[in-house]
Amino acid sequence: MKYHIKVKNTLFILLGSAIFSFGIVNFNMENNLAEGGFTGITLLLYFMFNLDPGIMNLVLNIPVFIIGWRLLGINTFIYTVIGTVAVSVFLWIFQIYTLEFSLRNDMTLAALFAGTFIGVGLGIIFRYGGTTGGVDIIARLVHKYVGWSMGRTMFLFDALVIFSSIILYLKPIQGMYTLVAVFIGARVIDFIQEGAYSARGAMIISGKSGRISEVIHEQMDRGVTVLHGSGSFTGEERNVLYCVVGRNEIVKLKGIIDEIDPHAFVAVTSVHDVLGEGFTLDENKNRLLKKIP
Repeated sequence: MKYHIKVKNTLFILLGSAIFSFGIVNFNMENNLAEGGFTGITLLLYFMFNLDPGIMNLVLNIPVFIIGWRLLGINTFIYTVIGTVAVSVFLWIFQIYTLEFSLRNDMTLAALFAGTFIGVGLGIIFRYGGTTGGVDIIARLVHKYVGWSMGRTMFLFDALVIFSSIILYLKPIQGMYTLVAVFIGARVIDFIQEGAYSARGAMIISGKSGRISEVIHEQMDRGVTVLHGSGSFTGEERNVLYCVVGRNEIVKLKGIIDEIDPHAFVAVTSVHDVLGEGFTLDENKNRLLKKIP
């Protein structure tokens, strides 16, 4: 079987695993906060029986490795093994070299940081093709075959594990703070998955579409796609322009449109991830070092 493992992906998966594990040890374990999924089960075993989360993370994921091998292919399976083993190793390291944040008296802040670190860590791992085993694999499968966001799937599964944790061990107040952390983590995962970069897409309907597209190209050096449409009421045919610009360029775009045709219909939407010329590629189709803001 052929496999193509990229060094860049591996390094980012290791980075995400470190961030995730740091949050688990320094915010969840130190403040008696639970977590969802297989990580939540390992924390539950830690709180109740003092079993090491790093070791239990590997033990619980062995059956999931088999599922990952069968359903996700060799590349994802290898990235999953890397992510899962890395999480276990970093959990072990951060339990030895801990940092004292003293947030027991500020559980809101503890929940915010727990959710942020876990969300950033998992978001990076997911974005570069990896998982940390357990529910991460289930979330990827649901996203692939059902279309649900990975954050949504994980939140639902996590809620079930947390509810069980509340019944078996946690106090209700700890369970509520845990739900806050999990919700924040889910939103951060989706944010990183969709792309931290945010551009703006403009749909422009005007009788002067030719002039508008010409000025956009001249003054903003942005491409414009011309779509052919017609009004449902009048039946009149008109060109519809679609243009994607940086977030800081939308004011200039609106000014150009307003100057040429004050009566133009403009709909602006957020675009979370942009690939292609002007954003990730230059005019010669060469990859840019970074996206244009």
